Amino acid sequence: MYTKLFASLLVIGTFLLFSLKTTAAENPTKPFVVVLDAGHGGHDHGNKGNGYKESEISLNIVLKVGAELEKLPNVKVIYTRKTDVFIELRERAAIANRADADLFVSVHCNAHHSNAYGAETFVLGLHKSQANFEVAKKENEVIYLEDNYQEKYGGFDPNAPESLIGMVLMQEEYLDQSILLASLVQNNVINNLKRKDRSVKQAGFWVLHNTYMPSVLIETGFLTNKTEGAYLNSAKGQTEMAREIGNAIKSYISSLSISTEKIRDPQIEQIQVEKTIETTKEDIYENVTFKVQLAASGKKLDPKPQNFKGLNDVTREKEDGLFKYYYGETSDYNKIQVMKTFVQQKGYPSAYIVAFKKGRKVNLPEVLKSKAN
Repeated sequence: MYTKLFASLLVIGTFLLFSLKTTAAENPTKPFVVVLDAGHGGHDHGNKGNGYKESEISLNIVLKVGAELEKLPNVKVIYTRKTDVFIELRERAAIANRADADLFVSVHCNAHHSNAYGAETFVLGLHKSQANFEVAKKENEVIYLEDNYQEKYGGFDPNAPESLIGMVLMQEEYLDQSILLASLVQNNVINNLKRKDRSVKQAGFWVLHNTYMPSVLIETGFLTNKTEGAYLNSAKGQTEMAREIGNAIKSYISSLSISTEKIRDPQIEQIQVEKTIETTKEDIYENVTFKVQLAASGKKLDPKPQNFKGLNDVTREKEDGLFKYYYGETSDYNKIQVMKTFVQQKGYPSAYIVAFKKGRKVNLPEVLKSKAN
């Protein structure tokens, strides 16, 4: 059965790679369509850690995100649900596909038997660890609540790792864009809301697999954690989470527009950067290394200048199954800010600063705050 499933998906995936749709960024007359998906709903409450309802919290966050995006010109927002109703996973994906959407964002809350906490954002891919598979399995199991699920999902078994093998094929072409948005979401939520960073990850979610556009699934935090559950269940927590997710989507749309308008040619050159650094007052953070993150991708690229718009000093690290690409390395915060401006002008508008201590990534706002105190 799994061999047949894989073969079928391979044929469909190959077809899709040669028939990708035109995005709104490439066609200014087409509105940029964002589909917002509040996880669960109706008789499917999702997880109910500490008595909270995942379905209610995810819906509240999604409606707030949508309200902000609807203020943008040439952006159309579509919701898979706006009330407490049950929507099949298959239909959630179909809504996005029928709308010829440019982006699909699914919002959820996490649960665990431990006291785990933190935010993580998933893109579609083969699970890189048992933990990632367990998260995907939990979200996929909503299939069992649907009538005739065996026929609808073609033998897909949420409990079988083998069922995930072919899923990445349909989304392969959109993976980098999905990772870009996922990175923006994580950066905003972690740095601005000071949540624990559980990183960008890859896992096999059916709702992502069946959408033919860049897609992410956001686990905003753990309802089973007493403190984090209370935060996510509060109006303050939902408003803040929605704000950062919305801002990430805005940054993503902006980065596509900049790319399409071909403003990627540098406005400043390396020699100018070096001169600026020489005249900039130092702002040294002891035992801290700052870098500029350019991209995160499932593809392993040689960090040569020709692969990164002529940039030298690019390094590559593997984190959570993804390759992260960084530019620069310094303990001088003023210097790294100049470098960030440079790479943004070079064609990486969504580049951002990250901090490391003893080789481990640490929270940037906390690093900056520690010196201020």
